[in-house]
Amino acid sequence: MKNVENYLRSTRKAKGALLFVLIDSENNGTKSAAMLAKEAEKSGASVILVGGSSATDQLTMAETVKNIKSSVKIPLILFPGNVTGVVPGADAILFSSLLNSENPYFISQAQALGAPNVLRFGLEPLPTAYIIIGEGTTVWHVGSVRTIPFDKPNLAAMYALSAQFFGMRFVYLEAGSGAKSNVKPEMVAAVRKLFKGFLIVGGGIRDSKTAVEIVKAGADAIVIGTFIEKGGSFKTIADIVKTIQSIRK
Repeated sequence: MKNVENYLRSTRKAKGALLFVLIDSENNGTKSAAMLAKEAEKSGASVILVGGSSATDQLTMAETVKNIKSSVKIPLILFPGNVTGVVPGADAILFSSLLNSENPYFISQAQALGAPNVLRFGLEPLPTAYIIIGEGTTVWHVGSVRTIPFDKPNLAAMYALSAQFFGMRFVYLEAGSGAKSNVKPEMVAAVRKLFKGFLIVGGGIRDSKTAVEIVKAGADAIVIGTFIEKGGSFKTIADIVKTIQSIRK
């Protein structure tokens, strides 16, 4: 697919908020990952994300991407936690900087190392500010994050505004895979008030009620991953899609 960014914006405008389904290549075999992606597409997902904060096996990642790509028609976007997550075959990549990391490697160095392969593989880069909320998750640990507390929405808004000034067109507020709590609607609203780009929110979203609150607060897309990995119902996914797409800006 060409011009994934245009697809995201036009689909958001036409259908309402989007659901991204995240598949971790190391938590699912390559064949089961393709089956999950296919079911997600049937349930109304608009995007398949492939990656994860601890994914290190490039061969498995590449094979997973290949199998998923042949199984679905919706865009496949890489969501790398490191340079090992940059593989061929996807449509685009969340070219993200972990803005609130205390380790410069995750802010700009990994991106510099991965950039040549993004170009080489013909991946569409989606410039993204990745902002971690809360603590205790894998991404918080691996990314050496200076965390933003769940009850400090203005801090998240400051980071999002700086991302906008840097020229980043996407912000991803992340509570983390398997998070006990989701990003609060108050924080989403604070970010939405300042950030004019495409706002993604993930972590701890398991039901329609939570999804609706986050979308009403201003999210353009929500991400669900662990819920599906742990056997969550695709009927629930379909219900979430139907509910969030009934909300208009």
